Amino acid sequence: MTGRPTKGRTWGRRGITPRIRVSGRSRGRLSAAGLLCYRPGLPARLCYRLRRHTGRKGERRSLSERDYISLLDGAHQLLKAPLIVVWDRLSTHIAKTMKALVAERDWLTVVLLPGYAPDLNPVEGLWAHFKRSLANLAARTLSELETLLRRRLKVLQYRHGVLDGFLAGTGLDLDRLDRP
Repeated sequence: MTGRPTKGRTWGRRGITPRIRVSGRSRGRLSAAGLLCYRPGLPARLCYRLRRHTGRKGERRSLSERDYISLLDGAHQLLKAPLIVVWDRLSTHIAKTMKALVAERDWLTVVLLPGYAPDLNPVEGLWAHFKRSLANLAARTLSELETLLRRRLKVLQYRHGVLDGFLAGTGLDLDRLDRP
């Protein structure tokens, strides 16, 4: 996410389009990764990580394999259970480094989604919902944007019904996994 606001609709005075000037210059960016954790009979959980990129020369502009592994390690500590992670085919998820890091963890199983299947990924629904809430936001600084994102993600962590809805939107049913 960058300092450039996403577009959304708003109500303005008739015939006058409200406009807010935003510099749009590269002041850095934020990368976000999230896990929706589901277990039959328990409320859904959201685990996430934000990483700030300042735009320095040679700095990576996205999350690294280590960032994703730290997210998975954190989820494992929180849930105190083995994880089965269903991932899309993001290049970082299928990199050799990531495969080596996953192999070091006996409590972690990774399953890859088919080539292009955002409709099967509940996290895609989460990010779509989250980005709609940011429409027309004009943050002045990267720190202001980061604070707002952290607050909204924290609130979303406690809305278990909404989190369950992202799984329901995929059409997948975890309850069937318990039955022989």
